Amino acid sequence: MTEYCFPRHVRLLNAGDYQSVFNNTSSKVFAGEFLLLATKRDDDQTRLGLIVAKKTDKRAVGRNRIKRLVRDSFRHHKIPLAGLDIVFLARQGIKELDNPTLHKRLDKAWDQLAKKSKKAAPNQKRDHSNQK
Repeated sequence: MTEYCFPRHVRLLNAGDYQSVFNNTSSKVFAGEFLLLATKRDDDQTRLGLIVAKKTDKRAVGRNRIKRLVRDSFRHHKIPLAGLDIVFLARQGIKELDNPTLHKRLDKAWDQLAKKSKKAAPNQKRDHSNQK
């Protein structure tokens, strides 16, 4: 039961965590209404950060619904995504999706991200230290 919780150590908490994912993105999955960015970690911990701006939904109720569904879906797909820092970016049009449709698209996106990260793992020898 504890593997389905969302404690502090599985969240991206500060701007530096988010910035490292943006600067060193190794895998991207674009699903129309949202974008997943991921970078490889040195350990097997998986962390998630959520970005749902007011531009996507003016009402806090709508933004919180999206975040709740993403967190729930992430909890169930955490094991195949081991060793990744992931940022979820909501895009225009996500508020029009109903819950089952969003869950279905998230399931497909997590699977795509897991495949891409496994494929990119051997080629992850690039040095990003020269980037600002």
